[in-house]
Amino acid sequence: MNAIISASELAAELAGGGPPVLLDVRWRLSTAAAAGEPPFDGRAAYREGHLPGAVFVDLERELAAAPGGRGRHPLPDPEEFGAAMRRAGVSAGTPVVVYDDGTGWAAARAWWLLRWTGHPDVRVLDGGLSSWDGPLETAPPEPAEGDFVPAWGAAGLLDADGAAEVARTGLLLDARAGERYRGEVEPIDPVGGHIPGAVSAPTTENTGPDGRFLPAGELAARFRELGVSTGKRVGVYCGSGVSGAHEVLALAVAGVPAELYVGSWSEWSSDPERPVAVGPDPQ
Repeated sequence: MNAIISASELAAELAGGGPPVLLDVRWRLSTAAAAGEPPFDGRAAYREGHLPGAVFVDLERELAAAPGGRGRHPLPDPEEFGAAMRRAGVSAGTPVVVYDDGTGWAAARAWWLLRWTGHPDVRVLDGGLSSWDGPLETAPPEPAEGDFVPAWGAAGLLDADGAAEVARTGLLLDARAGERYRGEVEPIDPVGGHIPGAVSAPTTENTGPDGRFLPAGELAARFRELGVSTGKRVGVYCGSGVSGAHEVLALAVAGVPAELYVGSWSEWSSDPERPVAVGPDPQ
């Protein structure tokens, strides 16, 4: 099953029998607070217009736990996540399509969480809301309660020690901007740099100017150049497990399974005992 869906494909599915559940996950990584500006309000954007029948999902409250020692966007509580998904109408036997306002990062976080916890049919709207040229609604829907019960597990998930192991023995990709990887700037976390052995692979290079993913063949070629090969274990991290999920999604489009270090750099850099590498090279 493809991990992404185009706007035209989605329109056809919504018009047919058995339409997917739609989740609106608009969110933006912001340093607005440091600049004295109000943060982006995804719920307000949702109320101004959303895909017909879509339910808003709050990344900060429903797709992550409170920030702390496990990072800025640690895994949510299993019971709370499951309850949020059921309130949104998510059932195990019904397809789900998630979208945001174009970057795909937040939508990918929802995609990864649902897939990781056992939902069999989740896709991301390629290009996000900006790719949609159909009607929008402003009134929130009242979905029937879903029945999805997330199955928490370890497969596909890395902790700090696991990420370090993948960096040593496999391929650990750093999905952040190159300047953060090199340690030239760090606008959010305690220190700049990267996990020793990790390879810089900005997730922004997986998409074109319109926010849509590059064709699967081009993505596969890019990841081969970065070191992906048959049988090699692949892990991904970012700042806090959001854009890293987008890189895992890009790898899935390219046919490459990958594990996500959800705590990512925000967890790694919070411990002064963990090593930090700087500069353009992995080591």
